[in-house]
Amino acid sequence: MLSERILTGIVKTMTKRQLALAPTDEAMMPLPKPGQKYMLYMHVPFCQVLCPYCSFNRYPYRKEVAAPYFASMRKEMLMLKDLGYDFESIYIGGGTPTIMIDELCETIDLARDNFSIKEVSSETNPNHLAHPYLEKLKGRVQRLSVGVQSFDNDLLKQMDRYKKYGSGEEILERIDEAKPYFDSLNVDMIFNFPSQTEEILIADLEKIVQSGCRQVTFSPLYVSSATTRKMVDTLGAMDYDREHRFYQILDGVLAGGDNPLFERTTLWTFNRLGENGEEDHALMVDEYAISYEEYPAIGSGAITHLNGDLYVNTFSISEYNEAIRNGRMSLMGKSHMSKKDLMRYRFLLRLYSLRLDKREFKEDFGVSVEAGLPLEMAFMRMNKAFETDNAEELTLTPIGRYLTLVMYRQFLSGMNNLRDQARDALSGTERELLFGDGCPA
Repeated sequence: MLSERILTGIVKTMTKRQLALAPTDEAMMPLPKPGQKYMLYMHVPFCQVLCPYCSFNRYPYRKEVAAPYFASMRKEMLMLKDLGYDFESIYIGGGTPTIMIDELCETIDLARDNFSIKEVSSETNPNHLAHPYLEKLKGRVQRLSVGVQSFDNDLLKQMDRYKKYGSGEEILERIDEAKPYFDSLNVDMIFNFPSQTEEILIADLEKIVQSGCRQVTFSPLYVSSATTRKMVDTLGAMDYDREHRFYQILDGVLAGGDNPLFERTTLWTFNRLGENGEEDHALMVDEYAISYEEYPAIGSGAITHLNGDLYVNTFSISEYNEAIRNGRMSLMGKSHMSKKDLMRYRFLLRLYSLRLDKREFKEDFGVSVEAGLPLEMAFMRMNKAFETDNAEELTLTPIGRYLTLVMYRQFLSGMNNLRDQARDALSGTERELLFGDGCPA
């Protein structure tokens, strides 16, 4: 659709200009703001399989590399304590955080001993939904997000996930077995793979309903400059022309009709409703940035957002370990966000979570959303994006949800390109691991 293409081009141009990485010689993150609540993001970059569409920092797993990395990350976490940080929530992403379960558990236990942790969220892959892992995660992790992407076996084979992580049928069985171990088991799905059809998408939705999972995320496929060639070679070329139709299907199946099975909590996160249609308020939102706009992030390739700046840690494992060993953080680049950038970021995040509070926006930025973002508001109004547009709030129509999805998808693609700028600094063996055939040297 024309509005999607226009919006994609606009956001792509903006993020390219705004998310530019400049070198930094800062050795430590900024100090925490008194009284502000923070969450901590931890990045574990190791995977058994490097998925062709993923642009996060990730390396083929090797025990002799991963074990000292976990030790470095624990030291970096204590550096934040020395700076005065306290955390009520932790999100551990990857990569595959559960790749060394004992190291992960030791890291979580250290965090609980040193901070005011109320909840821990972690990502994992389907092959780790097994008893040795589940028993150790029980009580330590409240919310587990399992990267399924699709239950279709042909798609799983295209992504090189079938052999390592199991068939769609096996994954479905593991989800059912893992549910009782956590307050929330989130199933992380992707739609609009090049070879995905409407029939495949509908079959995936049927399995989500069948799985009994309390939460599911269905994010659109997005790529970066560094991953485009690899993805095209393995999955085929992207086709955004059908993205809107696919989103209409999944949104309608999960949350449409008079008696929906799920409720929307963000554009692509859905919580299962109870038998009588009651909401499950205990489930946290999938995207940690929704609850915490500012947060420090530790680990190689992690991106921190503090005081309007984005800090990127080195993508080199060896440089990361060396920095921590020398008592400094591994900050290699910084991207400053102007007031206008921050207003756009707030606009996007709040609409992603389905409601923007106009009074909060004006209180935080000193101007109304109309005065601060006139072009953005004009575009959305022209395309009938708002269901509610009064003095208090903005909410979205179905087309508004899709247009916001396009903006958020393109923003995340821009963040991937920020990662690409950091990844370009790699050399030697580490560069070959990510840009070559992905096999350990």
